[in-house]
Amino acid sequence: MAELAEIILDGKSYKFPVITGTENEKAIDISKLRDETGYITYDQGYKNTGATKSEITFLDGENGILHYRGYPIEQLAETSSFLEVVYLLIYGNLPNRAELDSFTNRISKRSLVHEDMKIILDGFPSYAHPMGVLSSLVCSMTAFYPESLNPNPTDEDMDLHIIRLLAKMPTMVSWSYRKSKGMPFNYPKNGLDYCSNFLQMMFAHPTESYHVDPVVSDALNKLLILHADHEQNCSTSTVRIVGSSQASLYGSVSAGINALWGPLHGGANQEVIEMLDEIMASGMSVASFIDKVKKKEVRLMGFGHRVYKNFDPRAKIIKVACDQILNKLGINDPILDVAKALEEAALKDPYFVDRKLYPNVDFYSGIIYRALGIPVNMFTVMFALGRLPGWIAQWKELRANKEPIGRPRQIYTGSVKRDFTVIAKR
Repeated sequence: MAELAEIILDGKSYKFPVITGTENEKAIDISKLRDETGYITYDQGYKNTGATKSEITFLDGENGILHYRGYPIEQLAETSSFLEVVYLLIYGNLPNRAELDSFTNRISKRSLVHEDMKIILDGFPSYAHPMGVLSSLVCSMTAFYPESLNPNPTDEDMDLHIIRLLAKMPTMVSWSYRKSKGMPFNYPKNGLDYCSNFLQMMFAHPTESYHVDPVVSDALNKLLILHADHEQNCSTSTVRIVGSSQASLYGSVSAGINALWGPLHGGANQEVIEMLDEIMASGMSVASFIDKVKKKEVRLMGFGHRVYKNFDPRAKIIKVACDQILNKLGINDPILDVAKALEEAALKDPYFVDRKLYPNVDFYSGIIYRALGIPVNMFTVMFALGRLPGWIAQWKELRANKEPIGRPRQIYTGSVKRDFTVIAKR
């Protein structure tokens, strides 16, 4: 017999079905609550509301579990390339060699952007935030590819838009960076893999040869995989709710970029570096800073997680890559010395251990980006590059399921004016 949840309102009983997911998570299906009772639920921030059923990502914050399409994140980060994970998220299975080669080739052939995009870039001042630039460039793709506005694209057309966005995103990200530096743009090179190609577009000097360090490329590959999707977070939910209006892929992802731009969502790794800068600037020792954290005089950024109540499974993976990069590059940066001292002290201190305040992925990703010479205002842009396949997969799933347009309800708390005098027109 199906499990039911009973709600009693005004002395009348109502029963609603209980849904069980494949990982045994449970939900009460209240989709008919308003029709049957006249009531709605109130859930500020949607912290207890499941707005969709999804086959893409499973996250168990209490036990530190993250799976993409059933595969543990640890396994994927250790054995897969970023494009393999992209294929998995969007198409539902890990590609075989022929599928991966075809997928990679299709992306490589479409990595160039229209030269008129330079005109759009020229309209921004050099000090414009790269996230605003990137959001505008992605949304502008609806102008370059107006067929994307068709609310009922064929599967072939939809797939072409997906490939185009995956291919051009690294180019647009790198051009946003180069614009902020007043540097000439680098074009993609089809002979390089996805991560190496991106690195050369970011950092290659126009008059010098550029060699992609495999340690750096591997670390970037892992970072992108770890950020590729994270269930129904703020930006992903934004992509889905915008997409539910039958907005184009480009418009929906542009909205997701803007949601990620908010400091409460995508800015955590930036806050880590700003915290380390403040420690350095103040001349404070790490021990003194930790004492202030315990007294709640300052916040410790990059430790603990809003979702993960035990540990962030991504942090264990990226810590190894972080150590490899710092050792390989031999960077003499006092900020990174402070970061390592803070990590070591916090991991040993019972105050943090008892509260399970372990370093999260944002702590290590900020350190890696700093070591690579990526400026702080580009951190969230890098996050967007990694999250792109998740946004695409979620948008594609929404369209495939023909989900209705999102329309949250509210509880009105404004004033009530029943009697008033209309002032005649003069």
